[in-house]
Amino acid sequence: MAHEQFASCIDACDECAAACNHCASACLQESDVHAMSRCIALDIDCAAICQLASAAMARGSEHARSICALCAEICDSCAEECGKHDMDHCQACAQACRNCAALCRSMTGSTNA
Repeated sequence: MAHEQFASCIDACDECAAACNHCASACLQESDVHAMSRCIALDIDCAAICQLASAAMARGSEHARSICALCAEICDSCAEECGKHDMDHCQACAQACRNCAALCRSMTGSTNA
């Protein structure tokens, strides 16, 4: 079954989506929300694509590899942005994004970073 074959990638996508949702919410509580606008936007995009990738893998979608390739790209962007901020929630999000990107690339058979 597809969901068993991709279990670690599905878990990474689910964890990344949760980290991104938490980060976006926490960024909205920061004193200078405007300065966090790109971080928040990328968190929202990343959480959405991670949820889509997880679902696609779980159901064995014929588009799972393509979705995961895009997921890795968006995770990279989110990790880069979150990594610029010192807040714990941003650093945790950046790490979850890096992990997810790596596993998505592994799932697609791509080693490009």
